[in-house]
Amino acid sequence: MEFSSAKDQVSATLVTRPGLGETVGAGGVYTVECVGPDGQVKWADSFHNLVMNGGLANMNGAYLAGSAQSTTWYLGLVTGPGSGTTFAAGDTLASHAGWTENTDYTGNRKAVTFGSATTANPSVITNSAAPSSFAMSGTATVAGAFLCNVATGTSGVLFSAGDFTGGDKSVASGDTLNVTYTFSLTAT
Repeated sequence: MEFSSAKDQVSATLVTRPGLGETVGAGGVYTVECVGPDGQVKWADSFHNLVMNGGLANMNGAYLAGSAQSTTWYLGLVTGPGSGTTFAAGDTLASHAGWTENTDYTGNRKAVTFGSATTANPSVITNSAAPSSFAMSGTATVAGAFLCNVATGTSGVLFSAGDFTGGDKSVASGDTLNVTYTFSLTAT
């Protein structure tokens, strides 16, 4: 007597391509120019910023979770606590032990008018067509700048902050500080 047997065998393999994943980087650069009452540039500096945790959460929430989007932004000036400035990712407008806000200028924090974001990689947005101007009302030491979404007070979002590359800078009454902020999102 003869017996026969038939079997089918199937196997599957999943091949992944880990090189196809992307990461996104976010960062900005402040550029500050000090112009004296005579119209002459006294000094200029460009410096990178730290995007705060609250700024990152604000971006993600507004874009991906449908949270309220901040549509108005303001620049402020930074003064160190006397021994230099330090920024921490957890800094907020209400709590930032490593620095203080400089208010030796007329009016409130200065409104920022951003242009359109580019569609390239990186995508860049800036207020370089209309820098925010601070008319200095006293002699002071300025250490850097910050970006937030409120003109006054401590209840808003602190998006980013940074300090000068070459150390603190002196300003005098009558000087004007023109501040540009350029922000980039990069996918790699």
